[in-house]
Amino acid sequence: MVLAVEPELPKKASHDVGPPPALLEFMVTEWEPRNDAIEALPEAARFRARREALSKLFPGEVLVVGTGHEKIRANDTAYRFRPGTDFYYLTGNTEPDCVLVMTPSGGGHAAVMYVEPNPGKTDASFFTDRVKGELWVGPRLGVPESALRYGLDARAVTQLAEDLDAAVSSRAVVRLLRGIDPALDGRLAVDSERDREFSAKLSEMRLIKDEYEIGELERAIESTRRGFEDVLRALPRSRTERHVEGVFNLRARVEGNDVGYSTIAAAGRHACTLHWTSNDGPVRPGELLLLDAGVEATTLYTADITRTVPIGGSFSREQREIYELVYAAQEAAFTGCAPGNDFMAPNDAAMKVLAHGLERLGILPMPAEEALLATNMFYKRYSLHGVSHMLGLDVHDCAKAREENYKYGKLEAGMVLTVEPGLYFQPDDKTVPARYRGIGVRIEDDVVITPGGYRNLSAGIPREADAVERWIRECERSSTAL
Repeated sequence: MVLAVEPELPKKASHDVGPPPALLEFMVTEWEPRNDAIEALPEAARFRARREALSKLFPGEVLVVGTGHEKIRANDTAYRFRPGTDFYYLTGNTEPDCVLVMTPSGGGHAAVMYVEPNPGKTDASFFTDRVKGELWVGPRLGVPESALRYGLDARAVTQLAEDLDAAVSSRAVVRLLRGIDPALDGRLAVDSERDREFSAKLSEMRLIKDEYEIGELERAIESTRRGFEDVLRALPRSRTERHVEGVFNLRARVEGNDVGYSTIAAAGRHACTLHWTSNDGPVRPGELLLLDAGVEATTLYTADITRTVPIGGSFSREQREIYELVYAAQEAAFTGCAPGNDFMAPNDAAMKVLAHGLERLGILPMPAEEALLATNMFYKRYSLHGVSHMLGLDVHDCAKAREENYKYGKLEAGMVLTVEPGLYFQPDDKTVPARYRGIGVRIEDDVVITPGGYRNLSAGIPREADAVERWIRECERSSTAL
């Protein structure tokens, strides 16, 4: 039985014309033999070390991690494929439809990656199959080529079902990363506690980044900085949020794999909606633009940066008051970024600054210390979200890690997290003086925890109010474009 996933993209479209037998015969003849120069993945040893670390966590058990499939966008068209994070973390492979299976062997595990075979041009599917055919979507790497490229045993995905059946019949404990491949989810028996533990351990492996990963994040951040500057250069002629989004996203595709998440280009009152991704509003001089965006590098590590800039180049008095309060909160949050501190320490430091600032502005209806009580948290009416989350291959990285090792855990050297306080005054909030309503400000940077504290990986992107205004002027004067 071959594993499949439903719903799947059709191999033929309603408007396709079926080829006659003579054409089929003609198409599969007279092709040069395949002579691709397959090179070993430079970081193959790094991925192997990760598999070995996973092996030590689950001795004697069968481990199954899929990468998923293309997802239907509309009818017979698919979204651009992005590999499953854990599968990529363990293999480096970016092709869809693959599965990694690790079976007990000796004192560890034997790893097999099941991949889509490449039958070549002697098989008519190369031009009749619009989903996987080479003339439609390009060639798959193939089985022996995948083994060479990724440095591990590879087999055709058509062999997966039989091999899984053998693993199950051996009565070994089988752990599956669920929620990635519906066919795998349906084929292997559910053990909720066991599968949750597997997912958590995979996430927790990614909590500490090595030098290579930090370097890739820095590369993504540098591309993101250039994307922000593209936006600032284009801002005088931008009339819509969609234009802002398009300008940034161009940089993401030119220098990276894509954007790491849906770009938030929120102008005016839209900045008061935390995840405004409709990006269908106007861009008006005198208002603020909140741009929350990140380039995802070709290695899939993503930046996550927010800057709030005045459209027109200068903050108004009220905009600056709120911006400088958020800036002060971020400065306070940075002081909590140190090994041994609670993960929540940056958040707690920022919230104190925000609450006292809200009291000073006459917005809180009670003293800041009262608003900060865990039984009240009234400041959250205007702040709404926490200050930090982990960052890496996912924008909200390590999401399945256990709370005691993440949200209620301690910061450790090598962790990369965001620091992003914000204030959002809804246009219809009667508790807020009219002069502040409709103002939304967030400042977000990406930091790595070091043995002695932290390093702001995005320090090269201006964030202090005067520096932001200078940055805008410099970008507008620059003729350099993508």
